[in-house]
Amino acid sequence: MKANIVDLRYKMKDVLKALNRRERVEIVYRGRAKGVIIPVSEQTQKIVKKHPLFGLLKEDKKSVKKVMDELRGERYVV
Repeated sequence: MKANIVDLRYKMKDVLKALNRRERVEIVYRGRAKGVIIPVSEQTQKIVKKHPLFGLLKEDKKSVKKVMDELRGERYVV
């Protein structure tokens, strides 16, 4: 499916239906392709759920700053 900026703004429901049908949506601006929206695969959804920040505050009682510092590691070696 090809969609222009107006379609994205006013016909987003049609764009989402195309993605539900597993179609790629090509974004066109002034007659030229600018990008592609691709449907999320089942494998991609599983990868997102495994990310360390997914559900950060749900089970973890540490502060966000502390968790971020642990994930980043030390920036400078003294």
